[in-house]
Amino acid sequence: MKIFRRILIGLVIILGLLGGGGYYYIQQNTYEPSSEAQKVVKEGRNKEDYLFFEGEKKNQAKSPLLIFYSGALVEPESYSIWAQDLAKNGYSVAIVKMPLDLAVIGGNKADKIKEDFPDSDYVIGGHSLGGVMASYPDKKGTLKESAVPVLSITATKDKVLNQKAYEEAKQYLPERTEYVSINGGNHGGFGSYGEQKGDGEAEISNADQQTVIVNTLENWLKKLK
Repeated sequence: MKIFRRILIGLVIILGLLGGGGYYYIQQNTYEPSSEAQKVVKEGRNKEDYLFFEGEKKNQAKSPLLIFYSGALVEPESYSIWAQDLAKNGYSVAIVKMPLDLAVIGGNKADKIKEDFPDSDYVIGGHSLGGVMASYPDKKGTLKESAVPVLSITATKDKVLNQKAYEEAKQYLPERTEYVSINGGNHGGFGSYGEQKGDGEAEISNADQQTVIVNTLENWLKKLK
């Protein structure tokens, strides 16, 4: 019995150390927003579960709410630049706050946002692992026969995206899926948080990539009205 107790205590201590070490690793490897993104985020609202950028009322047509999942270990504020620009064009954006900045352990966080906006139509998506958790199809969850509109944005200098897996996954998307590739953009350019490990070198500025993202999203969202 004493041996069992010692083993149990030892196991708890080991798990505690692993947990603490894992948390430290995550903290040290999380991508923080650029100084510009930190300024822009102040123009939105800091809700408990998400950052909210309310769309300006530019027309009478009701626009869908964009629910967005951040990439793994990327702080949500990093996407505030394009989110605020899109809001200025009339589209509200909710950037979800994830536990430890990992969408993989907060896949259902969008449900809270939908509860806050029960009368709003919405679209959902994300960046990198956030995109996978938000809406990425596979054989079991295929959208091939669905009429759901889909937009897929990539970049020509993205070295983080698994291109083979991405191409294979296209078979599970609807035929009407719209594919856009940002010429000269890279993986980190979908947000504003600096260089990402293993990424390609962008041939356009982060500001230019943010502009392309806003224009692409706006043009696609207009088609949904």
